[in-house]
Amino acid sequence: MQLNNYDTVYFLGIGGIGMSALARWFNQQGMFVAGYDRTPTPLTSELEKEGIQIHFEDDIKLIPSQVETNKTLFVYTPAIPKNHKEFNYLKGKGYTILKRSEVLGLITKSHKTIAVAGTHGKTTTSSLITHILKVAGVNMVAFLGGVTTNYASNLISEGTANEETIVVAEADEFDRSFLKLFPDIAVITSVDPDHLDIYGNHQEVIKSFTDFTHQINKGGLLVKHESIRAIENEMDGVKVNTYGMSRGQFF
Repeated sequence: MQLNNYDTVYFLGIGGIGMSALARWFNQQGMFVAGYDRTPTPLTSELEKEGIQIHFEDDIKLIPSQVETNKTLFVYTPAIPKNHKEFNYLKGKGYTILKRSEVLGLITKSHKTIAVAGTHGKTTTSSLITHILKVAGVNMVAFLGGVTTNYASNLISEGTANEETIVVAEADEFDRSFLKLFPDIAVITSVDPDHLDIYGNHQEVIKSFTDFTHQINKGGLLVKHESIRAIENEMDGVKVNTYGMSRGQFF
C-alpha cells in the first residue's frame, strides 16, 4: 500500500493523541482530512481551527460525501466499539480500514526513523530528541504522544517533507502496536510490567520488546537504558549502546 495513492483521509477516533498527530500530518500534506470523535475536546477544537472537519455523533449521514471514494484512506483507533455504526458501514461497503499503528508504519517505512519505546518515558524522550533535531535545523517530523508545552502540538516538523525527512515516532507497546514499525534507530527507556490485561505477565512484555528490537533495520542502532537486563547487549547487524546516570556509554 502506497500513501501517495490517496488524497483524502477519514479518521474514526480523530481526537486521540496519536490519531490527531496523524490527522495533522496528512492535513499539512494538503489532503482533505475529516473524522469522527465521541466528544469535543480542546484538541479537537485545535484540529478544527486547522481546517479539519470533525463531527461528534456516530451517524453515517454525517460522513462527508467526498470521503466515500477509492482515493480515501480510512483510519481507526482500537477504542472504537464493535457496534460503531460508521465503522461497520464503511467496512460493509468494502473499504479497507487501517489501525493507527499500521498507518504510522507506512509513513515510517519510507523514511529514516527514530522510534522511542518503553513502558515509561516515551513522550519525554521522544520530545527531547525532537527538540534537539528541530533546533539543529534537521529536516524532520515527530509524531508525539503528548502536546508539548514549548511547541503546543503533538506534531512537530522542520523543513519540507521529502525523502530525506527523519521521522521521530513513539513506539507504543499497547496491543503490540510497535511491531508495525521498522526503525533505523530504536530507543528503549524501560521494560516494566505494564498493560498486563493484554500481555498477561511480565515475561510476555519482555518478549514483545525483544521482538521490537528485531524490527530494527540492519546497520541500525539500539539505545537502551542501563537498567534493562532482559534485552541483550549484542545483536546481529545492529549496534547496541546503553545510557544512564551511573553506567552506559551515554550520560
